[in-house]
Amino acid sequence: MLSFSRRFAILTLAILSAGSALAQGDQPELLLYCGITMVRPMTEIAQLFEQREGVKIIIAQGGSEDLYQSAKKSGVGDWYLPGEPSYRDKHQSEGLLGDFVTVGYNQMALMVQKGNPKQVKPDPRELLRKDLTAIVGNAESGSVGQEAKAILDALGIYQKVLRAAAFLAPDSRSLMNAMKKQEADVTLVWRATGFFPDNAALLDVIDLDPSLAKPQALLLIQLNSAKHPELAERFMHFTAGDEGQAIFSKHGFLDNQTASDR
Repeated sequence: MLSFSRRFAILTLAILSAGSALAQGDQPELLLYCGITMVRPMTEIAQLFEQREGVKIIIAQGGSEDLYQSAKKSGVGDWYLPGEPSYRDKHQSEGLLGDFVTVGYNQMALMVQKGNPKQVKPDPRELLRKDLTAIVGNAESGSVGQEAKAILDALGIYQKVLRAAAFLAPDSRSLMNAMKKQEADVTLVWRATGFFPDNAALLDVIDLDPSLAKPQALLLIQLNSAKHPELAERFMHFTAGDEGQAIFSKHGFLDNQTASDR
């Protein structure tokens, strides 16, 4: 697993390169810092917006905390989409984060091998079963680890799970890649990742009680560093509108109505 300093260096290099591209292009180019889990729907939405507005959107992807720190350090970028709203609460006072819209909801679930051969039950305590190899996210790098910590802390088992886990991963993509390689039997991860076609063919989602795994709002936040604030605002409303929400639903996320029903 990459250390924080290594992940941060890689992200910063990519973002500084993007900033150079923004300065050189003929058309407006904008930069989105996007948590790993939301990259697929946001890529599709960005492509539609590019066609309609004649702009280019560059997507920097990574763990939510790593992305924020890179945006803060580089001073470049237009939007920030973390995997849960606590990142806005945590960093709002620092002056980088502006207005936001809610573009959907995500929710944690257990993920197991296809067909659930180990008969894992819909209970996070299953991560402690001695006959299972379990992995979890790193709470210091991304939203998937932070939300796992909140759920497991609520059950009083977080430290036990850390000790039992085969390893920690920095983000949901790393967790899912390890599961697909059959390096683990179970993980606690954002449920939407289980509906991505390449994951759904190999893995199954086990939903948890929503009183424990609460839907988490996905906030698309405009950065105060945005060079084209009017374009940035139009993109936010497009993403939060009917077309954008339909794309998020297609990729396994909850829309506003579905989330309110849970």
